[in-house]
Amino acid sequence: QVQLVESGGGLVQSGGSLRLSCAATGTIYSNYRMAWIRQAPGKEREFVASVSWRNNKKDYTDSVKGRFTISRDAATNTVDLQMNNLKPEDTAIYYCAVDVSPDSSPGTIGAYDLWGPGTQVTVSS
Repeated sequence: QVQLVESGGGLVQSGGSLRLSCAATGTIYSNYRMAWIRQAPGKEREFVASVSWRNNKKDYTDSVKGRFTISRDAATNTVDLQMNNLKPEDTAIYYCAVDVSPDSSPGTIGAYDLWGPGTQVTVSS
């Protein structure tokens, strides 16, 4: 069973940068899709970005394109999210998640089977 732990959250001013990291223990199979998903106060969980473990295909939600970059390292079983030009609306708990049998679109929240505990990102204006 894969376990996920996020790190790197914190408080940053608008326009600043943060780098989140997700460390996965256990076996990451090549068909897995790993993602970052966030939840702002009072809102539903929202897809942010994902990466296919097999072919490194990446997907992003429109609001973060050009600002966020997802990357994976198969040697260390980590998935990072580099977040630049942060905005107050990026404030949320950010979760790392795994879809073990991706047969739906990356943005389908219900498809993700395994979740980390989350890390808080707060962007002040």
